[in-house]
Amino acid sequence: MAQDAFEEIVETFDFLDDWEERYRHVIDLGKAMQPLEESLRVPATRVEGCASQVWLVPEIDGQGADALFTFRGDSDAMIVRGLIAILRALYSGLSVADVLKVDAPAELARLGLDEHLSSQRSNGLRAMVERVRLLSEKAIG
Repeated sequence: MAQDAFEEIVETFDFLDDWEERYRHVIDLGKAMQPLEESLRVPATRVEGCASQVWLVPEIDGQGADALFTFRGDSDAMIVRGLIAILRALYSGLSVADVLKVDAPAELARLGLDEHLSSQRSNGLRAMVERVRLLSEKAIG
């Protein structure tokens, strides 16, 4: 069920030889994202459970289960910005109902992130995935 943008990231990871190159790629993905406006960096958009500061702002087009899901996000850590970009590639453009069907741990495992992130970063990534799921559930009503 992964989106084309996520499949592109998987292919790039397969092409890159080592984890240093893959980390650089994750950071580059984060650098390519537009920064979140300061006015959106508020407690309501902050993701708890992350070692870094992380904010996710949903942008849902439509209503109910068929509404299209996307989000913007930001972090004070470059690697985490890259992880947000990866999650955007995984989820953006899906219906909110389909977001709930994504097996994020399995999809992210295709990148090998589970084996190469620190436990704090892994916990933060799980917290971001959970926030995306909660935002989707809330959009369904």
